[in-house]
Amino acid sequence: MTSKRTLIPLTLGGFAIGMTEFVMMGILPDIAQAMHLSIPTAGHFISAYALGVVVGAPLLVALTGKLPPRQILALLMGLFAFGNALSVLVPNYELMLLTRFISGLPHGAFFGVGAVVSGRLAAPGKEAQAVSIMFAGLTVANIIGVPIGTYLGHTFSWRIPFVLIVVVALLTVLSVRRWIPDLPAKETNLRQEFRAFTRLEPWLIIGITILGNGGFFAWFSYIVPLFTEVAGFSPNAVTFLMVLAGVGMSLGNLLGGWLTDRISPLRATTWLLAAMTGALLITPFAAHHQLPTILMTMLTGALAFSTAAPIQMLMIRAAKGSEMLASSLSQSGFNTGNALGAYLGGLPIAAGLGYTSPEWVGAALVVGGILCCVALVVSRRKNVQVELAVR
Repeated sequence: MTSKRTLIPLTLGGFAIGMTEFVMMGILPDIAQAMHLSIPTAGHFISAYALGVVVGAPLLVALTGKLPPRQILALLMGLFAFGNALSVLVPNYELMLLTRFISGLPHGAFFGVGAVVSGRLAAPGKEAQAVSIMFAGLTVANIIGVPIGTYLGHTFSWRIPFVLIVVVALLTVLSVRRWIPDLPAKETNLRQEFRAFTRLEPWLIIGITILGNGGFFAWFSYIVPLFTEVAGFSPNAVTFLMVLAGVGMSLGNLLGGWLTDRISPLRATTWLLAAMTGALLITPFAAHHQLPTILMTMLTGALAFSTAAPIQMLMIRAAKGSEMLASSLSQSGFNTGNALGAYLGGLPIAAGLGYTSPEWVGAALVVGGILCCVALVVSRRKNVQVELAVR
């Protein structure tokens, strides 16, 4: 049974990862100024991190898959601390790109292995809630870690947030070794691990992940100009509004875990994506008024992060025998969605359609995720019919 203590290391790790992923948005102007770069060029550091996540998730799980889970988690967070420590020291653009890539490598693998460990330690029927507690670290980072890191980066040096991230990462390593039970290593090989991906179902779940998260980032990537240019908030209010978005994400994440343990992961994912579509369609109209903007920011953030636990459980259950690899690949899907949503959401802005236009793109992407859910239902029914015919 999961105790609160055994989940502390996973939540701490989620906090460190969430801080390093999202604080870059807040301190990007400071890094650009210090390194004499344009803002778009400095934005390559965000892309380098995302690329590290996509590459590292399957690679590191494949390389460490035969080790005990506790050892894997400690090694991954040690690599994460190393990459962020290098970011404190780098003097130029090229080396910063490299350190951000290194820092991103353990991200997906840590969440993938952590999700499997959470599920194995949880009481029966509480697996999704245990996974959501791990992801709570990611959302709490947006409430506490990112605002503090952004303030310190603005006020003193952009390097200080990375020092804090390294400290939290090292605390995570210590707590993993102290509080994660010594679960046995899994006897497997790479061919067995990838066998699950010869079927359609895991790829549909990755599609759900990419499109659903892409819809969120089409909105979230351009949320600041939505606040200031459309809703009329002052720039000084942005930090408070981002904290409210983080509160919504935290509540939604826990809601998603609770809901998934009461209905199937697929039904929870479908319903939550449908609600998210509605929220994205309402937002362009609400954005012209401040109070509705605040409410929709919290609601949309909540619905976006509510899908984290059900999608992880979908993937884990769809890839029996390859749970760690599958769960890690799901994280690659999340970060692919980040890049896709930010890119596609920016296109209508560049075309002159205004700062409310990314929400329409986001809604279309989420509808694509719902269609993948429908395709998954159809695929499962066909498989059942085939099994019955064989019998």
